[in-house]
Order: sequence, then C-alpha cells, then structure tokens
Amino acid sequence: LVRAIRKLDGGKLPILIFSGTIASANEVRELASLGVAGYVNEYSAVQHIVPALAPHLFPDDFNRRHSPRVVLGIPIQYRFGNTIAAALTLNLSRGGIAIRTTSPLESSARIKVRFRMPGSKKDIDAEGRVAWSDRRVGMGVQFERHQPGSQALIDQFVDAHFFSNRKA
Repeated sequence: LVRAIRKLDGGKLPILIFSGTIASANEVRELASLGVAGYVNEYSAVQHIVPALAPHLFPDDFNRRHSPRVVLGIPIQYRFGNTIAAALTLNLSRGGIAIRTTSPLESSARIKVRFRMPGSKKDIDAEGRVAWSDRRVGMGVQFERHQPGSQALIDQFVDAHFFSNRKA
C-alpha cells in the first residue's frame, strides 16, 4: 500500500501508519526508506504515542526525527569549550541524545558528550551539535562524530529497547 501511495504522490505526503505488529527493525528501516514519517501500533508504549504524532499534527513546532527514541535516564557528561557539566539523559536515538538540564546550551553549539550504555563497561565519546534547546526540558544533541563501533552499539540498543514494549 505504501509503495502504491508513493507512486501516486511522488513522495510528497507524510505517511503515518496505524497498524498491527511491526515485526522487526528491518521493517522499520524499509518503511523509513519509503518515506513513512511515523507509526503507532498496539505495542507502542503510552509515552511514545504523542511524541510520535505531534510532529505531524503540528509540523511547525517540531523537528522531523529520523529515528525512534528510547526513553533512557542515564548519567552523561558534556563539554562545551572549557566547561564540563553532568546531567541525566531523557532519551536516545540512533542520531542523537536528549539531555535533561535547566541550563541548556544554545542551538547549534558544538558539544562533546560521554555516556555509558546500560550493561556496558565502555564509555561512548561523541561530538555533536545542539539541535534544540528548551529551559523547561533540556537540550537535544545530534551526533556528528563518535568512536568506531559506537554507532553499532547505539543502534543495537535502540533496536532492542524500542521493540521491548511488546506484549507477551
């Protein structure tokens, strides 16, 4: 059905899928390659539904995310210039991380972050830029560069935990 719609609209319309089971991360990637902007199914955790729909209902107020977010509250250190700070994360995606702070940096600021995935013994060091900043919530950092192998660890974690809300 999505392929048929894409043939008719030339990839211009945002497509949201309200569906039954999405079987795997590969299916999510295939839908993304077809330009599917979002999806909600019976396994979507309550806290993920509004964030998945809001960017499409109110596009001027939200950035377009390209990867699912996994709620994750872990310690993170970040460095901006000579300032080093510590905080907790809000969520993680393949492309970035949200940081809870009452003193967020300005959008576009270059930043270095260091965090450790749950269950891992190795820190992930990454460089990125602040993609959004909100004093009430914190800031989002889009990854631009990180250590070899780090992206695979992040991808595996997001894939494993995004689909972990499934019913037994």
